[in-house]
Amino acid sequence: MGIQSDFAGQTDHNVLLIRLADEIYALPSAHVREVGRYRAFTPVPGAPPAIPGIISQRGVILPVVDLRLVLGMPSAETTRSTRLVTVVYEDTDMALLVDAVIDLATIPAEAFGQPPTGLDPARARFLSAVAFYEDQTIALLDVVVIVAALREA
Repeated sequence: MGIQSDFAGQTDHNVLLIRLADEIYALPSAHVREVGRYRAFTPVPGAPPAIPGIISQRGVILPVVDLRLVLGMPSAETTRSTRLVTVVYEDTDMALLVDAVIDLATIPAEAFGQPPTGLDPARARFLSAVAFYEDQTIALLDVVVIVAALREA
């Protein structure tokens, strides 16, 4: 699971860098299908707060997942930078609502290490590793754990 399963045997990690508030996160590019501009979604009554609605993307209905809420952050107003990142894991497709998409990056394996102790456990469980790259601390999100948490919600 985590960095071992997503990047086993690789020397470089291809990731999509995203921003939530003032923090930089990375999604393994193997799970990212596309990045799209924010557009209004259809609310789903009774859905957990982290899934505020659904959208139709290329004929497929996707749940919209507010990644801020999943990570225990407060929700934020949408801006011109807000994006929907379509992520795929096994039989689950979803659109992650993020504050901004920064770039695709290739980060050397040696830049990654274990998340530091003392992080908020509610947020730390979604991280598989952290890296210091180009003068920034980047937290690698574990898509497997995010999907599992949403299935439990």
